[in-house]
Amino acid sequence: MQSIIKKGAMKFMQENFKEHKELFKSLKDRQNPHTLFIGCSDSRVLPNLITNTGPGELFVVRNIANIIPPYRVGTDYLATTSAIEYAIQSLKVKNIIVCGHSNCGGCEALYDETQNNTNIKNWLSILNNIKSEISELSIAKNDFAMRAWLTEKMNVLNSLQNLLSYPGVEEGFLNKTLELHAWYYIIETGEIYEYNFDEKNFVLINT
Repeated sequence: MQSIIKKGAMKFMQENFKEHKELFKSLKDRQNPHTLFIGCSDSRVLPNLITNTGPGELFVVRNIANIIPPYRVGTDYLATTSAIEYAIQSLKVKNIIVCGHSNCGGCEALYDETQNNTNIKNWLSILNNIKSEISELSIAKNDFAMRAWLTEKMNVLNSLQNLLSYPGVEEGFLNKTLELHAWYYIIETGEIYEYNFDEKNFVLINT
């Protein structure tokens, strides 16, 4: 496996880098991404691939289940919160995409009562309100596929709601200086659905 990674690194240096040499040269002193992409750490979700973007365009934050915690200032290690804050305040991105996806292991683990990993369990506890709400729905009690589908989509909207608690986000959204997007990516079909704020539903991106 290590040799595969090394071969990939060699190909990048010998081929891919040379193809985009001038672009990388222009990026050597600074970055100016237009979009903050917040997605899952899942290896099947590749932000630059699904957005067709190149180096320097996306500032990417990834974690288990693409969760955005409510904003707070603390003395512990707030990796996701600080990265989002940096993108908004220092990089002044113009767009923020919160992207969830199908068959999310993090969302599935939310219902795993045998989960003993304290760090994962604590992280997923941010979604306990979603877990409680979905557990009350009759359509999701015995239909695990429906439960997963609802959890994944509600998680994206919950993260979007939490995002509004970050300094400058709600103001920028209302003033139309900051665009917010909630996406749901289906891995097996390649389809991406975006939440329509007017229709209050996820709609396939086709225009």
